[in-house]
Amino acid sequence: MNHEMFLLRHGQTEWSIKGRHTGRTDIPLTTAGESQARAAGLTLGSLRKGPALVLSSPRQRAVRTAELAGLVVDETTEDLGEWDYGEYEGVTTPTIRETVPDWTLWTHPVPGGESPEQVAERADRLLARVRTALAETEVVLVGHGHFGRVLLARWVGLPATAGVHFALDPAGISVLGDERGEPQIQHLNIPPS
Repeated sequence: MNHEMFLLRHGQTEWSIKGRHTGRTDIPLTTAGESQARAAGLTLGSLRKGPALVLSSPRQRAVRTAELAGLVVDETTEDLGEWDYGEYEGVTTPTIRETVPDWTLWTHPVPGGESPEQVAERADRLLARVRTALAETEVVLVGHGHFGRVLLARWVGLPATAGVHFALDPAGISVLGDERGEPQIQHLNIPPS
């Protein structure tokens, strides 16, 4: 692997402020989220060394984040879409816990949504593609919080549920590379500056 991969989470939305699970619902960035995306572009500019393949989730919050960060999206792909929360779409964890005590996305089923194993399959498929591209160019992935955390876990060979151990704030940037061929998280959750 010759190049680095940059993972950019979309900026703030009304639902991210409230802790509502936002998978397929296509909501816009807040004004603060737009500012975060612009700032993330400056941070990315200081980290990147050259041209990049830019892939984005098709949700407007991700595409708009890329645009405001000064990125030209080469392709949108559902492989970068957020975890499908099924019946929990738009619902907060405290509300879910009223009927399912101690529920977390990482440890409990999501009725009508994706399992950790299904999300890991998408992440692995995307990472296989990314690893091929990294031989030629840097890669920037613009996506979402929970899926991004699974992507980080899978990059270093951990199960999807290990994503619980990584933080990804709105417009946070992570840098993934390798050390002598071993996948490495070089920087995690760099805030937009």
